Amino acid sequence: MSLRINDEAPNFTADTTEGAIDFHQWIGDSWAILFSHPKDFTPVCTTELGAVAGLKPEFDRRNCKVIGISVDGVENHEKWSQDIESSQGHALNYPLIGDPQLNVVKAYDMLPADAGDSSEGRTPLDNATARSVFVIGPDKKIKATLTYPMSTGRNFAELLRLLDSCQLTANKQVATPANWQQGDDVIIAPAVLDEEAKEKYPGGWESPLPYIRIVPQPE
Repeated sequence: MSLRINDEAPNFTADTTEGAIDFHQWIGDSWAILFSHPKDFTPVCTTELGAVAGLKPEFDRRNCKVIGISVDGVENHEKWSQDIESSQGHALNYPLIGDPQLNVVKAYDMLPADAGDSSEGRTPLDNATARSVFVIGPDKKIKATLTYPMSTGRNFAELLRLLDSCQLTANKQVATPANWQQGDDVIIAPAVLDEEAKEKYPGGWESPLPYIRIVPQPE
């Protein structure tokens, strides 16, 4: 079954480089980003894991936990983490899930149910669809998803922008326009009626169209 925005993120238990976790308990009251990799010791993924390690303080500042998953076991992950640190300049500072039986990638619809039950003998190309990102809220609901090809490294600055937007929507009932950056004007969400909007924004708003209500980003 495919996962969509506002679906509950499937819960699971798994071994990670930081010990066993229950995913929903691990998220707790935080936001979370789960991002997947088709196999250990792959070049693009190596750069991505290092990039996230370097950005972890930014995710922490947003009360967002990050966790990776690769379709191999934790023992391989620990060896891979040495390559990541030596080549990217950042040690792995967040958990990396081991999924050698493919349970998690199947639950998140990244591999089909008939993909087998072992990562042994599978190539990165066999697991090419395990290249997804899931932004998950404290309510354990999926807020956003992205999927990239193996050949394209993910833009984690864009993921921070996406996270900022999702958090603004959750906390302030506003939407963000095209190419929005932190501090830019925002749009009052359509679900907020004008009477409620007048209470929130007594100074009013700009309306280039009747259904667009633009206000400064709320603090």
